[in-house]
Amino acid sequence: MTVVAFLSVAPATDESMGSEVAKAVAALEEFDVSYETTPMGTTIEADEIGEIFAAAQAAHEAVDGDRVGTFLKIDDKRTSDADAAAKVEAVEAALGREAKRER
Repeated sequence: MTVVAFLSVAPATDESMGSEVAKAVAALEEFDVSYETTPMGTTIEADEIGEIFAAAQAAHEAVDGDRVGTFLKIDDKRTSDADAAAKVEAVEAALGREAKRER
């Protein structure tokens, strides 16, 4: 089974969040997950849902600040081993093209 999740961790600040977000991403290295960071958050994949929760908690705790907001969305399709790439490929197949456009 592949569990796919979307994680966004951010301190409440008016300054750049880059260095704090980097701490959250670095914390994921301690877990048996694969991940890809995008401008709005990080897609995480693991074999077990518990690994997703543990990695998300570590990422949340790695960020410094008086207030930290964390969003975790989990796709736990228990009848399929489709990973995040397969999900994107399915959308692209339906579109008949790549699912992105440059401005």
